[in-house]
Amino acid sequence: MEAPARQTLLPTSPQGEREWLTSETQGQRITLLDGGTEAYPRMLEAIGAATRRVHLEVYAFEREGVGSHFIAALTAAAHRGVEVKVIVDGWGSIGESRALSDTLRAAGIKVRIHNPLTSVFLGRFWRNHRKILLVDDTVAFLGGINIGDHYATQEGRPGWADLALELRGNICAQLGEKLNAGASTLSADPVRILLSGFGGGRRLRARYLAALKDAREKVVLAHAYFLPDMGFMRALKRAARRGVEVHLLLAGRSDVPFARAATMRLYRTLLLAGVRIHEWTATTLHAKAAVVDGERLLVGSFNLDPLSLVNLETLVEVEDAGVAAQATRWMERHVSGARQVTLGDCARSGLQRWLLDVVGLAVARLSERIATFMGYRRMRRRG
Repeated sequence: MEAPARQTLLPTSPQGEREWLTSETQGQRITLLDGGTEAYPRMLEAIGAATRRVHLEVYAFEREGVGSHFIAALTAAAHRGVEVKVIVDGWGSIGESRALSDTLRAAGIKVRIHNPLTSVFLGRFWRNHRKILLVDDTVAFLGGINIGDHYATQEGRPGWADLALELRGNICAQLGEKLNAGASTLSADPVRILLSGFGGGRRLRARYLAALKDAREKVVLAHAYFLPDMGFMRALKRAARRGVEVHLLLAGRSDVPFARAATMRLYRTLLLAGVRIHEWTATTLHAKAAVVDGERLLVGSFNLDPLSLVNLETLVEVEDAGVAAQATRWMERHVSGARQVTLGDCARSGLQRWLLDVVGLAVARLSERIATFMGYRRMRRRG
């Protein structure tokens, strides 16, 4: 007797619940999307309307659930003559990549597994952590959202807290030209897209540092994996000490073991400098975003951690008050629902503090050494 087929609900576009807020400036149309619940229907609609080209690049792609809808949409596009290319990461899609590639290739889709696990033996450790959907070089989706059921609300279960941008305008044509060109900076006011290549993500980090330096009133950063280097820590503390209201929305629970311990060891130093810390525990926080002075939004796949400096990443920077206002409302809603961390929360016993510091420091140092090794290997191959 066959097992019953798994029933899944495709996240429904909440158009009846939320008015879509799209900012149009100098020919660029920008829509902020709240998680997979809002992003997936619009992404699938774009694939369904494709006439020439679909490029999908994600770290993780789950075949079942919402992933099955993407497979069906990509297959249908290929069958009507659209050029379809899919890139997934060998580690992020571990256990899925072979079956996924077999299914898609059978439909005539070009598939590339970025650094499958066997590539470790060749010294290729760096990951493709980008999340990009580009359709007909006219509409693009970029952010932190992979393809999987946990990114969207399903049957009353809230999805992971994450963000993406839908872009329309000539910035999409520029993106189409540069997808395979390595490190690139694309610009069409008020949007800037940064793609990291073999040189790593230091240009992306530099945009965050510039935003912190320019901040005058308030900065809110929402980051799932927060393990900044000392230079970034100094920039955060300098901003707070010169009177900028600095808020960090961080993960109160994480899908990465021991990542929170590495972050928590930084709390006391940041709190003493005047930085306000909030832990989101209602769901898993997966966003990588910042809003500066209610005027500038940074969002993408780029985490503030050592590994993002050597992986393939994306960062979108938008200087538009309308888009920043939407992002501010998202931040405020999540901050108000988060637990504020105080100095009292850092007052643990000597043994607890020692254990936290040992585990956190070990995770931090391991991440830094892995990133250094990965960067060294990449530069050797490039040379």
